[in-house]
Amino acid sequence: MKPASTSRDMPGPRPSLASRAPSLLQPHLALPILAALAFLALAAVISTGHHFGFDRTLILLLREPGDPTTPLGPAWLQEAVRDMTALGSFVGLFFMTTAAALALWLCGHRPLAIGLVISVLSALVVSNGLKIAIGRDRPDIVTHEALTFTASFPSGHAFLSTVTMLSIAGFIGLSSKRADIARLCLVLAWVMIVLIGLSRLYLGVHWPTDVLGGWLLGVAWASLVTAWIGRWAASSEPA
Repeated sequence: MKPASTSRDMPGPRPSLASRAPSLLQPHLALPILAALAFLALAAVISTGHHFGFDRTLILLLREPGDPTTPLGPAWLQEAVRDMTALGSFVGLFFMTTAAALALWLCGHRPLAIGLVISVLSALVVSNGLKIAIGRDRPDIVTHEALTFTASFPSGHAFLSTVTMLSIAGFIGLSSKRADIARLCLVLAWVMIVLIGLSRLYLGVHWPTDVLGGWLLGVAWASLVTAWIGRWAASSEPA
C-alpha cells in the first residue's frame, strides 16, 4: 500500500519575488546607513575647506617621480585608463542603463525597469546639486589628463557608476531569483566601479576623497533603492 504523502513530500509553490527579495542582494540595513553617515561626515569636513594630506600623496604616487605632468606607465596604459573612465561617463552609463532597463522591460519586469531609470536619473540630479553646493576645486598639483566641467566633490563618475551598476546588478538578481547570478552581477559591478574610480585618480581629475565620497554615497543610494524598489516590484509582479 502506497504511503500517504506528507507535507514534506509535497512540492511547494515556487518562491515569489517578494519572498526571494530579502535574500538576494538586500544588504543589511547597517551597510547603507554606515555608508551614508560616512559620506555626510566626509562632506561636512570638505565643505569647510579642509585638505587631507593623503589626497596629495596618493595623486603624486601615480605620477612620474619629480614630474607631476606625466602619469606613470606607458602610453597604451594611459589610453586604456581613458577608455575605462569613459565607461563611467554620462554616455557610458546612459547606454548601460538603457540596455538593462529595456531587457528588464521586455522580460516582463516593468516595475524594476522603471525603478532603474528613476534611480539613475535622480542620482544624476543629486550629484550635480552636491557639486554645486560644496564647490570643491579640482586637483591643481598635477596636469589633468581628461576634460572637466564641474566641481570636484563628490566624484560623479564614482557616484553614478556605483549607483548604476549596483542597481543593475540588484535588479537583475531580483528578476532572476537566483543567488548565483546575483553574486556574479555584484562581482562584475564592483570590478568596474573600482576601476572607474581609480581611473579618475590616475588622470589627475579628482582627489582620492572625491572618489571615496562618491563610492560611499553610491553604496548607500543603490542599497536603499534596491530594497525599496525591489519591495515595490515584488508587490506589483505576479507570484
